[in-house]
Amino acid sequence: MSDDRPPLLIKRYASRRLYNTETSDYVTLEDIARFIRDGREVQIIDLKSGDDLTRQYLLQIIAEHESKGESVLPIAVLTDLVRSYTTSANSIVPQFLAASFEMLRDGQSKMMQNMGKMNPMAAVPGFEAMQAQQEAFLKAMTGGWAPSSTPEKESEEDLAEIKQQLAELQDKLSKINE
Repeated sequence: MSDDRPPLLIKRYASRRLYNTETSDYVTLEDIARFIRDGREVQIIDLKSGDDLTRQYLLQIIAEHESKGESVLPIAVLTDLVRSYTTSANSIVPQFLAASFEMLRDGQSKMMQNMGKMNPMAAVPGFEAMQAQQEAFLKAMTGGWAPSSTPEKESEEDLAEIKQQLAELQDKLSKINE
């Protein structure tokens, strides 16, 4: 997940330029996205009004990535999000999304820790390079949200679930390479 440091404070000037208060230099949206992918929390404040603009800029980063063809959010999910703003479901959507991403981070962490242990492909030359690529891909997909601490010993049920997820991932990867 993110580190223990306080959020990186970014100030937006009237000129709309973004100023990194830690390094005393101007940054771009891509720089902010990189900070977040590296596990750093950010807070973007309007210098004049003091308003917190973090949500607005995070949404702008997502929109730019989606418009560049780096689509992560399927149309159905985007449609459901739009609907959630106009229905009474909007009260549960934030909690649902937060819980879903927490489960994704936990599953990713377990999968990456156990990938080499239970995978018969581990003996194949070049497997470690492929595993590193998969780790980088998953980190990029989740914005580096994988916790770095080692979890407690998993039960046999957890291990079976991880094996199933790994098998599904390998199946998808093999279909992509065809």
